[in-house]
Amino acid sequence: MMKKEYDYLIVGSGLFGSTFAHEAMKRGQRCLVIDKRHHIGGNIYCENIEGINVHKYGAHIFHTSNKSIWDYVNAIVPFNRYTNSPVALASDGRMYNLPFNMNTFYQMWGVKTPAEVQTKLDEQRRAEFEGLRGREPENLEEQALILVGRDIYELLIKEYTEKQWGRKCSDLPAFIIRRLPVRMTFDNNYFNDLYQGIPIGGYNRLIEGLLKGVDIKLDTDFFKQREELSALAGKIVYTGPIDQFYAYRFGQLQYRTVHFDTEILDVPNYQGNAVVNYVPKEYPFTRIIEHKHFEIFGNVVYNNPRTVISREFSKEWSEGMESYYPINDERNTVLYEQYHNLAVQESNIIFGGRLAEYRYYDMAPTIAQALSLFK
Repeated sequence: MMKKEYDYLIVGSGLFGSTFAHEAMKRGQRCLVIDKRHHIGGNIYCENIEGINVHKYGAHIFHTSNKSIWDYVNAIVPFNRYTNSPVALASDGRMYNLPFNMNTFYQMWGVKTPAEVQTKLDEQRRAEFEGLRGREPENLEEQALILVGRDIYELLIKEYTEKQWGRKCSDLPAFIIRRLPVRMTFDNNYFNDLYQGIPIGGYNRLIEGLLKGVDIKLDTDFFKQREELSALAGKIVYTGPIDQFYAYRFGQLQYRTVHFDTEILDVPNYQGNAVVNYVPKEYPFTRIIEHKHFEIFGNVVYNNPRTVISREFSKEWSEGMESYYPINDERNTVLYEQYHNLAVQESNIIFGGRLAEYRYYDMAPTIAQALSLFK
């Protein structure tokens, strides 16, 4: 039998595919990575605009409590000390810290101690439980109200969630919000993980480090050259949509998607924070990202007289749009299981990443998943 040119054809150059390629190359295996886009990196790709690394497909903050994963990525490129601390413009026109913490509650109620906050929350939650009269919450609105009470829900959750989903909270299923973190500390750090940050110089440096020495073909659509490309390698690592791989045999999986309007502004510091959520419905976008603040801290932001912002809009997904977030409702879960049952029968194809596994992955678990295949 004629030897194949490559051991692996890797479809997609995001974190899963790039990590797999890196580990395979370390073991002397030949890899070809292809991507239908004009760049590597998948959704963590950064575009340099005005000397600023712009997160082209939305804000990405690396966070993990797994020290081995943290050491793994830092061995490729050092990470900075960025801490995700978003703020929200609420329906009352005031700014609140996220996640919900003592700073949020002081701004909202003037309370100064955890005990005062707990009393207020208990009082509001009790009123909502009584309103249910012993039945389970039937929609997202009822679920959120029993978790955090009416003040937080109406100021910071209701309108924002309705913009995200394009539907009223009373029409959304309760399971979308299983819990809402409430922190009784004056701590604006969004994540609880031990380690977080962003690669110094942007995420492209991480992907370039992972793919060093790997053969890459960009602007290459696997499905337009499927037979020809598949013949190049002994095995395929597939990171694209699993339903597309099987020609939508059982139907299409559904996603939520987002759209970004990016703008260069002639000011050095537009909003003073990387991420500001816009709750009120009169703002059609859900948040504004100011990319400079991911990597430039303190008064150094004023060294560059310009800044770049991206307004993020939540959109109903349709074919041809970027697939961001799986919709894990009953219909899509059943559909994915049908595709998964086909995938596990494949002997020469590895499915990995958020699209191939139809699940939302943070970046650290994506890397861990790829590494687990080499243990």
